[in-house]
Amino acid sequence: MSGFIKGLLRLRRGPWEMVASVLIAAGVVMLMQPIWITLYTWSFVITLTGTVMFIIVSHFPE
Repeated sequence: MSGFIKGLLRLRRGPWEMVASVLIAAGVVMLMQPIWITLYTWSFVITLTGTVMFIIVSHFPE
């Protein structure tokens, strides 16, 4: 866990790509759930944030 935190603080690609991937997955799950309209409303923003974050983070050093 401390390696993950150190990677985030040092702006390394691996940990940040994982965060971006989790955001994308969370956005897709929020999009497909049938119960809460609030989650559905925010799903596009979360997915878009994760996608843009993934594109930016892919330029970070390993």
